[in-house]
Amino acid sequence: MKFVDLEFNTTLEIKKSKFITHLCPYNKFDEVMERLKKEHPKARHFVYAYRYLNEFEQVVENSSDDGEPKGTSGRPSLSVLSGACFINTAVIIVRYFGGVRLGTGGLVRAYSEAVNLSIQNATSKEFVKQETKKLTVTYSQFSQIEYLLDKYNIHIKNKEFQDTIVLFLEGTSSSFIEFSKELFLDNILEDIEV
Repeated sequence: MKFVDLEFNTTLEIKKSKFITHLCPYNKFDEVMERLKKEHPKARHFVYAYRYLNEFEQVVENSSDDGEPKGTSGRPSLSVLSGACFINTAVIIVRYFGGVRLGTGGLVRAYSEAVNLSIQNATSKEFVKQETKKLTVTYSQFSQIEYLLDKYNIHIKNKEFQDTIVLFLEGTSSSFIEFSKELFLDNILEDIEV
């Protein structure tokens, strides 16, 4: 499986209609949709599709035709994402109608082609399941812990400063194993529910 961690966009023109496609991380979907609606107030349709992995490790999929004939835009866009094995990724296609009707078959081909073009131009990464853990450290240990976290590509998602520092971390299973080999003996990584 693959995902994108940056936003990519392409433009495809078919019979005077413009299909402006934005491929983005799923967690940025709402933000990108809101921005696109402001940037393109005269656009006719904002078709979307997304796939993400939920907390139960189930793939959740959704799509919308946004006023296009049923099944001609959202579902084909989702099929392309799924067929290319993308996860935690969303696609939004902004359509400006050019005055020439494409028909249902033409719409399916146009939206599929628009998403394919965007995927071909995007830089994707291999999806590796991330784990979330909690670590409590003293203030004197913090700088060394930060160095080790960076060394093993573990990201600090949140920090709570109290008598000690509580770190909420995200990384791969293998990075946590290597990181824990270098930890101080009194530090224990705890699994946490996301």
